[in-house]
Amino acid sequence: MAAKAIFGLVSLVFVAGAILLHFFVLLAGAVNGSPLSSVYFLQADTNGIANSPGGLTRWTFWNAYSVDMNGNTISGDVHPAFPLDPPSNFGTTNNIPAGFIDTQYYYYMTRFMFAFNLIGLFFAVLALFTGLAALCSRIGSYLSSFLTFVALVFDILFAVLMTTAYVKGRDLFMADGRSADLGRYAFGFVWAAVALLMLATVLFCMGGAFSKSSEYGSSAGRRFGRKRSTRSRGSFIDTDSQRPVVQEV
Repeated sequence: MAAKAIFGLVSLVFVAGAILLHFFVLLAGAVNGSPLSSVYFLQADTNGIANSPGGLTRWTFWNAYSVDMNGNTISGDVHPAFPLDPPSNFGTTNNIPAGFIDTQYYYYMTRFMFAFNLIGLFFAVLALFTGLAALCSRIGSYLSSFLTFVALVFDILFAVLMTTAYVKGRDLFMADGRSADLGRYAFGFVWAAVALLMLATVLFCMGGAFSKSSEYGSSAGRRFGRKRSTRSRGSFIDTDSQRPVVQEV
C-alpha cells in the first residue's frame, strides 16, 4: 500500500508540474509582465516590414508584439490561436521573407498546435483529479495512466508542430538576412511537460500493477495458510490404528 501511494504521489507531482508549464506557455502574450514576457515561440527582426511593430517582434499564442531597444515589451491586440503568418499578421507582403508568401503551411501548423495544446491540457487536468484515487485504488491508477497518456499524445503533437513550424520560420527570417531566435523558455517548457507526462503515465501504470501483484500475493498467502493448517490437523490421526485386523485360521 505504501509503495502504491508513493507511485501515485510522484505521478501527481509530475502531472501538476506539466500543467504549470502549460499555463506559462498558454498565458504568455495574453498577460504582460515578468516572467511571462520572456516566454515566446519566435523573436525576429521585422524592421522595414510595413504595419509590423518594428524592431524585434515576438510571436506567442495570442499576438505578435514588439520589443524596444531597452527590452521593454509593447503588446498589441490579443487574439487566440495567433498564427505565424507574417503576410496576414502585418497585412502586407512587402519585405516579407519569400517562404511565407503564397502558402498556408505556417498558418495551419500554428493554429492546430493551439488546439492540441488545449486538448492536452484538458486531459492533464482530468488526470490530476483522478490521480487522487490512484493513491488508494488500482482502478484509479490505471484510469489516471490512460488519461495522462491521452494528454501526452496531444502534447507530443503540439510540441512537434511548434518545433517544425517555428524552426522553419526562424530559418526563413535568417535566410532573408534578418536576425531570429527561438524562445528557449517556451520550447523548454513544452518539451519538459512532454517528459513529465511520459514519466507520470509510466508511474501511474506501475502503481496499478504493483497494487495488483500485492493483492495476489496476499490472497495466495491466505490460501496457502489454510491448506497448511488443514494438513497439520490431519497429521494427528493415527491411520494405522484404523485398519481392520485379519486373523489367520
